[in-house]
Amino acid sequence: MNIAEVNDQIRSNKGIIGLVEKVYENSVMIKIHINPTDIFYENNVTVINHKNYEVIKKAALQL
Repeated sequence: MNIAEVNDQIRSNKGIIGLVEKVYENSVMIKIHINPTDIFYENNVTVINHKNYEVIKKAALQL
């Protein structure tokens, strides 16, 4: 399992694509960029379990 880090771009098992804002022990909080589902997220933020996403783009190094 590849656990995401802050500013990584991820895709959930449901197809939601977003940017990781915070990493928790068992999940990540993301700001949603693309939502192909019928689910409405009022604040464009959701929490996804580590088992239910894949990292599609790692964050650039911050100096």
